[in-house]
Amino acid sequence: MRDQGRALVRIIIAGLVVACAPATVPAQQTGQPGGAPGGARPCDLAAYRQFDFWVGEWEVRAQGRTAGSNSVQRILDGCVIFENWTGAGGGTGKSFNFFNSATGKWQQTWVDSGGRVLELVGEAHAGGMRFAGESLTREGRRVMHRLIFTALAGDRVRQLWEQSRDGGQTWSVAFDGEYLRK
Repeated sequence: MRDQGRALVRIIIAGLVVACAPATVPAQQTGQPGGAPGGARPCDLAAYRQFDFWVGEWEVRAQGRTAGSNSVQRILDGCVIFENWTGAGGGTGKSFNFFNSATGKWQQTWVDSGGRVLELVGEAHAGGMRFAGESLTREGRRVMHRLIFTALAGDRVRQLWEQSRDGGQTWSVAFDGEYLRK
């Protein structure tokens, strides 16, 4: 019985410690060190807005034909650009695109309905965004990828995706699409 009494006292003390502990607020919400200046949300800073030209509802065309549609949205308080792709042939895919402040680079993680994954690293360039990365085929062969998104006049975006299966000696076009804002 004495052991049960001691256990009960320990539980009560632990509960009091938790109940009396001060609540903490993440630095980004207070404007203190580690957050954005003046209490602004960190993902409102200019670096996080470099890929905003791609945000929107799009019809995507390739070689003069409809390739699919894309809904590209800012989520998680503007920290992520989230892509929802629906291909004209029925395939789907999603990507998370975000500025990584620790590396100073953009990252894209793409997953499609066929289970393929593509992880890319990139940076803004005049009028667009460039990504590069590697993947492995199911047979274990290395494929290099480079994607260039370019903001065009008339509220359009071009996406050029190239691949190399020989270590970058030669490149072939995997996709060359034009995004037309709906």
